[in-house]
Amino acid sequence: MSEIGNYELKPIASLLDFDLHSLIEQSKEDGFRFVERLVNDYKNGSNTFNREGEVLIGVFNEEGILVAIGGLNIDPFSKDNNIGRLRRFYVSKEVRRNGIGSLLVNRIIEEAKRYYEIVVIHTDTEQGDRFYRAVGFSKGDLYPGSSHYLVLNK
Repeated sequence: MSEIGNYELKPIASLLDFDLHSLIEQSKEDGFRFVERLVNDYKNGSNTFNREGEVLIGVFNEEGILVAIGGLNIDPFSKDNNIGRLRRFYVSKEVRRNGIGSLLVNRIIEEAKRYYEIVVIHTDTEQGDRFYRAVGFSKGDLYPGSSHYLVLNK
């Protein structure tokens, strides 16, 4: 668990303990359904971020409301167990552009360094491309199902 300003980052052991309604609605308004998929996959057990090398991390405001979320999985598109995939990464509109996204992705990368040599992500938006390149990812489709990758220095 870490704290930055009025925000607290912490691993989420049970996603269903939190109200994600606001994040789901915001993401859908933005044209993304992956927060809704996160909840559905969690409920049906297809992705609960509970295998070794996997984690789901939330950022909470001072009222304890979840304002950003992101996960790390073993990359399901690769046969290489040294590749992790950043998944279901979303930052609420009201906290964007103030470092929360960078803080969260860097925390996930620190976790990834314990298990992986490479982290991949898929984004198809210009905003996502700019963000991931700004935090150190390279653009390229070297890895299946990904648009960006980061070689980790352990």
